[in-house]
Amino acid sequence: MLRGIRPAYLSGITKGTTPMRDTLLSVRDFSVVYDVDPPVAAVRNVSLDLQRGEILGLAGESGCGKTTLAYGVQRLLKAPAVITSGSVTFHDASGEDIDVNALDPDAMRRFRWDKVSMVFQGAMNSLNPVATIGAQLDDVFEVHRPGMTSAERRAAVVELLEIVKVGAQRYRSYPHELSGGMRQRVMIAMALALRPQLMVMDEPTTALDVLVQREILKQISALRHEFGFSVVFITHDLPLLLEISDRIAIMRDGRIVELATAERIWNDPQDAYTKTLLESFPRLTGEKGMVLR
Repeated sequence: MLRGIRPAYLSGITKGTTPMRDTLLSVRDFSVVYDVDPPVAAVRNVSLDLQRGEILGLAGESGCGKTTLAYGVQRLLKAPAVITSGSVTFHDASGEDIDVNALDPDAMRRFRWDKVSMVFQGAMNSLNPVATIGAQLDDVFEVHRPGMTSAERRAAVVELLEIVKVGAQRYRSYPHELSGGMRQRVMIAMALALRPQLMVMDEPTTALDVLVQREILKQISALRHEFGFSVVFITHDLPLLLEISDRIAIMRDGRIVELATAERIWNDPQDAYTKTLLESFPRLTGEKGMVLR
């Protein structure tokens, strides 16, 4: 009954071919409250594990807590948001278990972008309009890899631009000289620069047309396979997640109401809210009907 929601323009994007070897991130009983009057419980006792090399989709309607959860796990929340309970453990490839909540500010600064990077919502409009693309990418290496020479940083930036298919010729370009899709690719390059083990992507394709969206998603999938990082992909677009995710977590009112493989969510959703989300998308096939005005 729900087959009609599959977005045909995403055909050709592969998922689920990276073996899930072990756990990369463990979140336990995680809660966030906005300390206003009255207080708002934005995330409520969320527990989940992210496997190394997988794409985990995080879906739900606007305001359900998706972005708050992602920001909270990385300690990016600002007042009046308060983490009231829970633990976040990052299982580093070196074998070390990192208690994210226990990191001091300097250690947390090193942890971000090096271990975990993020492509923020509206990221393609977040570039500095008066700095070149090359200079902005160079800043990442200058801050986080102080031992690199200027020539080494430039070579690394050029390599990144080639990897995300922007091209080295855009090194001296300004953001306004790039299309929306190319600016988004630059932001992905920035998130990829330090070879993180986890990339969190918050609505990275919302403002893009469907053709550019398809290209970006195919590139994310290809880069994930090439470099082996995990992805948390946040969006309200459940059909999109069905195409690219290994597993999907459905959020409602700050809670995860269902967490299963994309195939299980597609064929046999267990929660009533998940079924409602799937049925909320218009079908692409079926009998014509009259629209009453």
